[in-house]
Amino acid sequence: MGDELTWYDVSEWGVEGRAWDDTASYYDRFPARARETVPEPVWLLSRESAGLLARFSTDSPVVRVRYTLGDERITRATMAATGSSGVDLYARDDTGRDRWVATARPEIPWLTGLTVDYGLVSDLAPGAHDYTLHLPLRNQVLRLELGVAADATFTPVAPRTDKPIVFYGTSIMHGSCASRPGMAITAQVGRRLGVPTVNLGFAASGRMDAPVVELLAELDPVVYVIDCLPNMNAAQVAERTEPLVRTLREARPGTPIVLVEDRTLQRAWLSPVTRDQHDVRRQALRDAFRRFRQDGVEHLRYLEGDDLLGDDGEATTDGSHPSDLGMVRYADAYERALRPLVREAT
Repeated sequence: MGDELTWYDVSEWGVEGRAWDDTASYYDRFPARARETVPEPVWLLSRESAGLLARFSTDSPVVRVRYTLGDERITRATMAATGSSGVDLYARDDTGRDRWVATARPEIPWLTGLTVDYGLVSDLAPGAHDYTLHLPLRNQVLRLELGVAADATFTPVAPRTDKPIVFYGTSIMHGSCASRPGMAITAQVGRRLGVPTVNLGFAASGRMDAPVVELLAELDPVVYVIDCLPNMNAAQVAERTEPLVRTLREARPGTPIVLVEDRTLQRAWLSPVTRDQHDVRRQALRDAFRRFRQDGVEHLRYLEGDDLLGDDGEATTDGSHPSDLGMVRYADAYERALRPLVREAT
């Protein structure tokens, strides 16, 4: 098959969702200099390719992907290999909607070292199509290539230059536990609103750390979304929310900031201790929000957490991390909150 294909290195035209150019490895999410400032777990997680995507157009009936992973753990305890280490291919239909086409399924027998070589499609109808390839959520990508028929046309599509939505959060934002990359919250919101997104979710490590906030302030997004409460206690929320908002507001006076409560753990209805933990964290965030409003801080929004996963208890893999259903419900809530803000800015 390799002799029949022409291969293209994605880094030659670029991925969308990459907020800094000065990265240690091309598909990292933070600049190399962040290694000296952010907590080590955040740095290691920033090397995972969550939220990154590539665009291209081809009339090839065959599309193959070849990519090298940095971590031999291709799956997680509550997350499929397709979401953790797979790639997701979407194509644009005649109405302009991006629709799922195929997902790479990394399995140990198919790995050469840590290289996945996977035929995404081989039976497409004639004609050119516009494609989007979503990268792995919980693994590092070291190299990524696309293979198409040698006699086919292939047009790289450069990343959009529109201001992105910047999401900062926890494992939920990172993508746990979507079954495939295109189901992550940031991917869904980006498709629905037609804007670039930057995924700065860090599993168990989204804690409003000051060095991370300083990095956020370097960016120029259409809106900041701050969804860190699942990784924080009430004291941390009370201590860190105000410096975060002040730092971002000083850097970007007119950019909306959306503060998001934690999703409700699905056992909270039966666990008073769990419910109390939600209540005190949320109260700390509400208190900070109220003080900002009293001080005249503008362009600040608030999103409550109780409805993020719905109310039937069926939208998680483990009571905490969203399943695909949970990711859809999260995206629904974010779309309602963000669409007016994006519309106002465009």
